[in-house]
Amino acid sequence: MNVVWAATALETGFFSGLERHSNVQDLEAHIKALGTGLGQGYLEIRRPDGDLPYLALGFKGDHAVLHLFDDSGGVSLRGGDDCVAPSAEVEVVIMDELHVFTADVALSMDHAWDIVHDFIQTGTPGELNDWYEL
Repeated sequence: MNVVWAATALETGFFSGLERHSNVQDLEAHIKALGTGLGQGYLEIRRPDGDLPYLALGFKGDHAVLHLFDDSGGVSLRGGDDCVAPSAEVEVVIMDELHVFTADVALSMDHAWDIVHDFIQTGTPGELNDWYEL
């Protein structure tokens, strides 16, 4: 399965909007390299059959936040998975800056990758009631 993505560059640590067309394994390798090399990163991921919908994944360490940009131009945040205490906050990279999010939208990095992988395979971001529309 092929995917289109843009991501934080390993060389600079800054987001590059230059889209890459690759297989899922290359995307996964880049995410792992970001985690190992920089400890954080930001990616925009879509299927090759259209510009929308796409997912934006921001992460730092083991925590991630997912944004969904849908066909109608709406933006939503994926509900959290209880990976942190309800009163906790997490910092993740969005584009090139760290942003703070509450526990209700914090995901473990593994769970976030599972959602991205399912999206690449199916073209759907999961159950709509799992997303908070902004």
